[in-house]
Amino acid sequence: MERISVFDIFKIGIGPSSSHTMGPWRAAQRFLREINLRQVASVQVELYGSLAKTGKGHGTDLAVLLGLNGDDPVTIPVEDVSANFEQIHRSKKIRLGGQCDVPFDPERDVVFHFGQTLPYHANGLIFRAYYHNGEGESHTYYSVGGGFVVKEGEQNQGSDTHLPFPIDRGEELRQWCVQEEQNISDIVFRNELVWRSPEQIRADLLNIWQVMRDCIFKGCHTDGVLPGGLDVARRAAPLSHKLLKDRPYRSVEDWIFQISRGGHTFQETLKWVSCFALAVNEENAAFGRVVTAPTNGAAGVIPAVLMYHVCFSDLFQGDADIVKFLLTAGELGSIFKKGATISAAMGGCQAEIGVSSAMAAGALTECLGGSYAQAMMAAEIAMEHHLGMTCDPIGGLVQIPCIERNTMGAIKAITASQIALESDPSKAKVSLDAVIKTMKETAADMNTKYKETADGGLAVSVNLVEC
Repeated sequence: MERISVFDIFKIGIGPSSSHTMGPWRAAQRFLREINLRQVASVQVELYGSLAKTGKGHGTDLAVLLGLNGDDPVTIPVEDVSANFEQIHRSKKIRLGGQCDVPFDPERDVVFHFGQTLPYHANGLIFRAYYHNGEGESHTYYSVGGGFVVKEGEQNQGSDTHLPFPIDRGEELRQWCVQEEQNISDIVFRNELVWRSPEQIRADLLNIWQVMRDCIFKGCHTDGVLPGGLDVARRAAPLSHKLLKDRPYRSVEDWIFQISRGGHTFQETLKWVSCFALAVNEENAAFGRVVTAPTNGAAGVIPAVLMYHVCFSDLFQGDADIVKFLLTAGELGSIFKKGATISAAMGGCQAEIGVSSAMAAGALTECLGGSYAQAMMAAEIAMEHHLGMTCDPIGGLVQIPCIERNTMGAIKAITASQIALESDPSKAKVSLDAVIKTMKETAADMNTKYKETADGGLAVSVNLVEC
């Protein structure tokens, strides 16, 4: 199977969707690398399946335009996202790769095939380049979840990367932990050395956490209504203000300190965890900068649980725990991707919130002193109680019920961790691999209308339309 780094699971980008925004954005950038850019007279994009049905609400058209325009989701200033998109609409031109201006009318050159799906995956798109000499070429890509992109013809290609501890299933992870007498994060760190130095691994993971932390902070300090036409009011900022009770702070660090020294009752802790998750996914819905974890729609669960550990755990060990948490979570997400899916368009919301909750549960368990077996048990418990969760976004937007679902996933992760820490994994009746297999089978049996199409569930039960 493919060899997946933790940094493939955790990617910095722009909301609201890893499969509908990040993936198409990266596909557009790849398309530019694969054509003769200087000879292009015009380009077109065709969106299929779920990318067409909920593309407007998920910002797929925005993503492909900015990708073609030479903007990068990691570095583009957040305030330029909408501005650059609107400029292309006004000028009817696009600067391919930031180099060559060509005519481009989004109303004509982005084609939504609402009733068609390409064979390999529900998230398919085709880019076409037309050259000045009358020739041209087209490339087909699939956004397979979590910002991962596969080009037509690459679906069954393996990896030539050789890891010291290759892991495709939970059982293989367990065996390596037993053989090496190490925890999950130790095994994963040694695998990551194939790609990065020890110092770079730690620095890059701490940077991932900084983006997550800053996203929480920004979401907790931004009032107003989310874009998209549903008039969803932001709740994280007023909740944060209420919980802090006017305690002063001047920075993110001060803010975290004030939270840590405040009340630790069950109700207050529960509200803070919900606040952290709401903050991230309100930012995600507003085209803010987030980290796929493992997707944008589920981006709030892992930051919320990690922030819970930072603020409320007596066992928190600073940067070392942040590194440990993200290494463990990343590997668990990789196993779910290989054994099932992290794409809601293929598996429903169990593939997003369910997987993120499992990742967070296992990671928190290891940071709280649990064994590798308890960490894997926690991941299994968390997923077990998300099986069958559908993806039915109202109006095709990553807002209702998506934002609140992150709070539920975070709380379930903490609960799963606590159960696993007080349990004997040798007596567990359901293994991690068994729940992943079940999730895959459930996804296959799930009606297509519940897979990020806005054709079923809340999306049709509530009388709102895509804007």
